[in-house]
Amino acid sequence: MSRTASMVMKIIGASLAFAALVCLIIGGWHDLSVGYCGMKKRLTQKFGSEYDDYADEELYE
Repeated sequence: MSRTASMVMKIIGASLAFAALVCLIIGGWHDLSVGYCGMKKRLTQKFGSEYDDYADEELYE
């Protein structure tokens, strides 16, 4: 195979690999965001203040 054809095949292979990576990121973006929100909720419940369940606004009406 000539050097030009070899270079073209490398460029095509690299661009297909890059496109596959972009598709994986876009396809998994929803799963990543759901995982982040779930982790944030669990950490808030675990390390939240003990006084968060009181409605302070209603005490001073």
